[in-house]
Amino acid sequence: MKFTVADLLDQVPADGSLDPAKLEKILRLSNRTEKQSLGLALQALSRLGILSTDDSGAVQRCITDDLVEARLRCSSKGFCFAIRDDGGDDIYIRDHQLNHAWNGDRVLVRITREGGRRRSPEGGVQCILERATTSLLAVVEQQEDKLVAIPLDDRILATIELASEDAGHADTPANEAVAEVILDRYPVAQFSAQGHVSRSLPLNGGPEADRDLMLTKANFHQRPTPPRASLKAPAAKKRVDCTDQPALLLTGWSATDAVSLPALHVIPHEGGTRLWIHAPAVAERLAPGNSLDQWLLNQSESICLGQHWLPLLSPALTKASAFRVDEVQDAVTLRLDLSADGEWKDWDFSLTRIRPVAEITQTHLEALAGRKPKSRAIPAALKAIKEQISQLETLIFSAKSAHESERSAGLIELDLPRPQLDMLGDLNPLAPDGDAANWAEPLNPSSPESVMAVLLRTAHRVWHAQSEDLKLPSVLLGAPPADDSALMDVAKAAIALDVPLELDEDGTPSADELAKAVAGCQSSRVLNLQLRHALPDSLYRLNEAAATAGNPQPDADNTTDPDSETTTSDDVDEQTSRAESPGSVGAQSLAPWCCPTLHYADLLNQQVLCQLLNEGKDRPSVRHKTKVGIGSRGAGDQITWPLFTASQDQKLSELFRERIIQRLNTRRRQVSELRKDVVAMAQARSAEPMVNQEQTGVISGVQSYGFFVEIPPSMVEGLVHVSSLNDDWYEYRSRQNRLVGRRSRRVYQLGDEVKVKVLKVDVLRNQIDLEVVPAEESDEQAAPLPVAVSDS
Repeated sequence: MKFTVADLLDQVPADGSLDPAKLEKILRLSNRTEKQSLGLALQALSRLGILSTDDSGAVQRCITDDLVEARLRCSSKGFCFAIRDDGGDDIYIRDHQLNHAWNGDRVLVRITREGGRRRSPEGGVQCILERATTSLLAVVEQQEDKLVAIPLDDRILATIELASEDAGHADTPANEAVAEVILDRYPVAQFSAQGHVSRSLPLNGGPEADRDLMLTKANFHQRPTPPRASLKAPAAKKRVDCTDQPALLLTGWSATDAVSLPALHVIPHEGGTRLWIHAPAVAERLAPGNSLDQWLLNQSESICLGQHWLPLLSPALTKASAFRVDEVQDAVTLRLDLSADGEWKDWDFSLTRIRPVAEITQTHLEALAGRKPKSRAIPAALKAIKEQISQLETLIFSAKSAHESERSAGLIELDLPRPQLDMLGDLNPLAPDGDAANWAEPLNPSSPESVMAVLLRTAHRVWHAQSEDLKLPSVLLGAPPADDSALMDVAKAAIALDVPLELDEDGTPSADELAKAVAGCQSSRVLNLQLRHALPDSLYRLNEAAATAGNPQPDADNTTDPDSETTTSDDVDEQTSRAESPGSVGAQSLAPWCCPTLHYADLLNQQVLCQLLNEGKDRPSVRHKTKVGIGSRGAGDQITWPLFTASQDQKLSELFRERIIQRLNTRRRQVSELRKDVVAMAQARSAEPMVNQEQTGVISGVQSYGFFVEIPPSMVEGLVHVSSLNDDWYEYRSRQNRLVGRRSRRVYQLGDEVKVKVLKVDVLRNQIDLEVVPAEESDEQAAPLPVAVSDS
């Protein structure tokens, strides 16, 4: 079909009805077949009790409270849960209640059994709203009289029937190539899914073939061509000329097609610094809702594949908005005054025109860090930018002060160095926006990306404060607090490794307390890995102003409580976020706007910012001579009139819909999984030469079925299965993260160094099998342990 059930339901108002003819027009259904498909869909949804029709034929929603929208998450063992959009408990779905839904599908679930203290609620899939899988990688096999495709993703609990024309692919060994299978029909009733082989993909075709494999696995290999659309010229009337300002471009990316990033300028100011952050003016060049904007929404994210990029923006938009040295370009700018301890003293948003003067790379920052204090000699690497050395020193001072302010406000900081592999290219360094994670890496003054990540996080928090002050809609990025039981497991692991840790009255330390406690200890990396797994992922959500989609109407006294708490929901459990008060650094939510070349969410927030600066009313009427700086700190205290006209406000409300946030979060997850797969494949490739070799690694995780070992320097992780430990019977001690031999009392514990042999490397499934190298006779006598009862 040309539309999904989710598209259809998104157009039917929650209150009221919609004529089918109007629905056909909205969904752009032109021919008879498409309209018949809509009629069948409406009929099926009516039978399911999701829609109903009145006497005039108009359709309306009739979704009851026991139907919830969710995303399906399955495991290879057949366990499936529906992750709710309303933030409630995950719903357990038994296999006979899946109704042919697959992992990742968006579904409507009917709750059949309420949950208890230790039991998840149960339910069944009533309707598949949107399929997540349109093609997949598979192995083709002949099973009796059927030719089938077995998905490589073992979370898809189905097989796909193929036509006899694809029989030739069954002769290809599974270790040489896999097939890309296009779904022609999803399973329905007693009929299996059907598909056809699109092409064969080699498993050992080199880096280019590996990228193609990963893109195909993520369904990103067929990128649609951007539509032809005229770009708008940024408004010139209200722009501030900053072309005489020596702005700098910081970059550590090396790929020729890497995306453009913000420019920075800083000067000392009143004991602290005055910082300008110039973001590319992308939003001003777009007409919201047009074909190009819809194309960008569908892309949602720029994708880094290491040595190659799939940019978010179209080539024309990239060329029009990119910053280049000595070229005048339009920008959206934040001027921020920071005190010496990193507190926000004042700020102002504006539209500007800039001319960057130099590009700063990691080589420059490393030379600056290695320069002796008070030395008059200029290192050779800095001579080309000698006029900017003082500004670079001030910029690093700003980053350090802002970073210390973040840490004191509860920023979760994990020291997890990335694997440094040549084939990872631009994935080796930290992303300049910090990958928008719910934790941060320690500040590295020699890394352009690390310096930028601190300053951009600060800029995003400032826009959050400004949009809250003016009651403007925005897309927020944040994560809910980590589950107490998950944090307690990390705390127990730390205590077992002799990390001094003090627990509060409730016995549960916070995530940032744990991060600070384990920092610098001998087992910090493995404990940081455990803590990272305990932290929920960051997701997008709408703030209150966006949820109500109304024109900002300040109260008479126009007071705003900066510490007010708002509870919202997303694809996570009980997400709670606090709006940061102006002048402080919060650790929960950001309103990203500086990187519209990387994320569509930044572009959405920049749309609001540009509309504010271009069309916002800075005085009650033209008769009033005094204007309010609507981009400045404290503007909300002075404004007692609507910022926008009704039509302008309507434009804003159309930008922010829950359905758009769902799409952004879905694509964000997909891109995150793709990035992990690309890194994992590069690590697996680096491990292939290790097969049958002995390596020394560190135990990075312990489970009842074995333990994981991380091998430097690629940080590749493999599994030692408990069945290979045939010298004894090993008990799993979950509290201490260890396996203990019953007879020998030999211990394999989190953080221990161990010598292993690499048995097998499966680069496509990212699986590496290891076995422990037998210790010398003198080492086999492990120190006896106190007898303890297994709590596995």
